[in-house]
Amino acid sequence: MNISILGTGYVGAVTGACFAELGNDVVFVDIDPAKLELIKTGRSPIFEPGLDELLTKNLDRISATTDTAQAIRETDATFICVGTPSNPDGSIDLRYIESASRDIGEVLREKEGWHMVVMKSTVVSGTTTGIVRSTLEAASGKVAFRDFGLASNPEFLKEGSALVDVFSPDRIVIGAEDPRSRGVLETLYTTFDCPKLVVAIPVAEMIKYVSNAFLATKISFANEIGNLCKTMGIDTAEVFAGVGLDARINPAFFRSGIGFGGSCFPKDVRALIAQAEAAGLYPKILSSVVAVNEDQPLRLLALLRKHIPDLEGKRIGLLGLAFKPDTDDIRESRAIPIIEALQDARADVIAYDPLAIAHVRSLFPEITYASSAAEVLESDAVLIITEWKEFEALDYTGKIVIDGRRVPKAAIGSIYEGVCW
Repeated sequence: MNISILGTGYVGAVTGACFAELGNDVVFVDIDPAKLELIKTGRSPIFEPGLDELLTKNLDRISATTDTAQAIRETDATFICVGTPSNPDGSIDLRYIESASRDIGEVLREKEGWHMVVMKSTVVSGTTTGIVRSTLEAASGKVAFRDFGLASNPEFLKEGSALVDVFSPDRIVIGAEDPRSRGVLETLYTTFDCPKLVVAIPVAEMIKYVSNAFLATKISFANEIGNLCKTMGIDTAEVFAGVGLDARINPAFFRSGIGFGGSCFPKDVRALIAQAEAAGLYPKILSSVVAVNEDQPLRLLALLRKHIPDLEGKRIGLLGLAFKPDTDDIRESRAIPIIEALQDARADVIAYDPLAIAHVRSLFPEITYASSAAEVLESDAVLIITEWKEFEALDYTGKIVIDGRRVPKAAIGSIYEGVCW
């Protein structure tokens, strides 16, 4: 199949490279020529383990262009993978979705034959059959599900293991309203041996949001229980090891710490809240999930003040800045509110991360950035924000360590506090 990918961010870059690996010809489309030049040379515009190698391996099936019209004319299916940032009220900003839909529709007006449009970006339920369909039809003068295909195919990628998630998925969700669109996606995924759920397009969109919201809920629930366990001298990990053995519950994501970040969970929970409120509902559980997550990283500061009541002028080291290990992504990283709180306390902050320093420096140019993790250990106290594997090799003996991610080595010989244990 000849496939065009609109957007070369995280979803687009991974999706396109994996489709090429499956034997399809893929055209990447973006307004940023620098990203496209990277792709043309087998380098990914985003950091993801193994993605450079996959692009290089499939360069003979990959092309990249800023010419959206040409890409759509020369392909059979277009996957919309553009960004869906948040509005101030938490609802999603659909300007890029609308723009992509309009661009596609204008090409379809002149293109002969049937073309498939697939929504891969995360959008709230009703977006594809609503604003996307109406924009496509207005720009093309054609009718969806008759003159062109329209479907939803949400992604379930975890940063740091995205390639595994694509090639060994838990499930594939196809939102389709017409047999031809359904058939195209079923053919695309025919070699995958996993549950394939075919549902209406709004259902597919809702599955994506509810999946992320429930995982975020498990994290905030674990943190609330972890906070209680901390006051009782109970190890929350032991509690959830027992809870997770219940087949009805499952142990995944029951990991206490300083909360979740990244490009998906915070944004998607807020978007679901905004959609519920627009429908006249008040989602109490989801609102609490967000509230717990916002409070959780600040517990590190409360624990730190048990050992250093006055932080003014004290050198406080941060180990980790990315929202999780094996990525350079700092979107909604728990390091951000921690740095802000330390600055409010007039502490002297020094930070280290293997990949994310450049991104954080753009937000906080005034703090000090270490060239190694060992340099951070020279601080008056150390806060562990991200559980990078290399932090297991450090010697924390004699240091004040406030651990937000459970790095076992950090408890050996140190003055140690775990946030929930």
